[in-house]
Formats: sequence, C-alpha cells, structure tokens
Amino acid sequence: MDKSLQIAEARLPLDPNQEDRAQSIRDSLRDAIVDRRLAPGTKLSEAEVGTLFDVSRTVVRAALQMLAFEGLVKVERNRGAFVSDPTPEEALQVFASRRLIEPGIIAAVIERVTPADVSAFRSHLAAETRHKQERGAAARRAEIKASGDFHLMLAAVAGNAILQKFMDELVARSSLVIALYGRSGASSCGHNDHADLLDAVEAHDVPRAQALMLRHIGHIEADLDLRVKAGLTLKDALAI
Repeated sequence: MDKSLQIAEARLPLDPNQEDRAQSIRDSLRDAIVDRRLAPGTKLSEAEVGTLFDVSRTVVRAALQMLAFEGLVKVERNRGAFVSDPTPEEALQVFASRRLIEPGIIAAVIERVTPADVSAFRSHLAAETRHKQERGAAARRAEIKASGDFHLMLAAVAGNAILQKFMDELVARSSLVIALYGRSGASSCGHNDHADLLDAVEAHDVPRAQALMLRHIGHIEADLDLRVKAGLTLKDALAI
C-alpha cells in the first residue's frame, strides 16, 4: 500500500475545532512549500510546528498527514516529516503529466470561456507583471504564486472538478521541482507565455493554444538543473 495512504488511514479522529486548526496549519505549511519558503528536504518537527501554532502534536500530526496524502510531505519512520524532495525522474514525471493534462484543459477552457473570464485573466496577468517588476524575496514569492494561480484559474474555467484537483497537486509539485532544480529562481513563466496563451484562448484558437501550452511547459523544464536551493528555517518561512 502507498505510504501516504497508510498515513491517511492511520489518522486519529479530531473534534471539529481540532479539525479546523489542522486544516489551517496544513494551509499555512502548504503555502510555505508552494511559495518556496520551505525548501525540499526541510524537516517539519511536530514539536516546533506545535509551538509555532500553539496546538497539540495530535493536531500537527493530522496537518502533516494531509500534506503527505497530497505528496508535499514525506513521513519517515523514526525520523519524522520532511518537505518532499523530488528526484530528477519524479520532476520529469510531473511535467510529463502536465503535458498530457493541460492541452485538454486549454481546449475545455476555450469551449467555456466568457468575456468576464478573459477580463479576470487580464487582471491577473497585470498583477503578475507588477510582481515581476518589484524586487525582493516577497515579490519573487508573489510572482511564483501568481504564475501557478494562472494555471489553476484555467483549470477552474475548464469546469472539470477532477482535473482541477489534479492541477492543484501538479502545480504544487511543480513548485517543489522549481525550488529544487530551478536555475533562475524565477517563476519560469517568462517569454510572455501567459499573455500569448490568453490571446489564443480569446481568439478561440484551440490548436495554437495547445501548442503554446506545450511550448510553455517546455520553457519551465528548460530552466531546471540539479542544484539544490537553500530555504528558510521553519519559523522564518511561516513568519509567525
């Protein structure tokens, strides 16, 4: 049985308040991982997380189990929980999966997109551009998050809840891969790719939009190498 499933099945029952706290901790840790404030391989000490959030280790354990089920955290017997550390092969699998899924998503988007959706995408791209023009670690993290959110917005417009859930996981895993192997430290969504994609969507040009999506994924992969990036401490990453 998959280890993450074993972890999920072993999860202790929580009362509603504890469940809410565990979900909140999961969200905070997930954001720190996806935003690259926590580097792959970072140890997530139950005691330290519990102290930072002022909760019991039972609640922390439930939050870590949620992340383990999503593949963002690995729990090792007698060692504890760590931010997942994808291998080069796993990194390639992430982007191979995106190549299979995202051209279909973009075709579905073109079938369903409305002028209001296009306007929302334009506003989002304007925010991406502002983040790119700003300096500092916070602006860089905001740019990276906005870049991933663009793909999640596409998945939402496509109207398939199952694919949307897959994309949520793939975007999160992509952030891990970029954190570990990215050369530039940027969002890897340069080359005006998002704007070009949106132009093709607005024109209802499915073949061009699909080709641009595949080219875009290729640009992301082209920015990867094997050098590990250093992350912040758990306390600094969560900024509590």
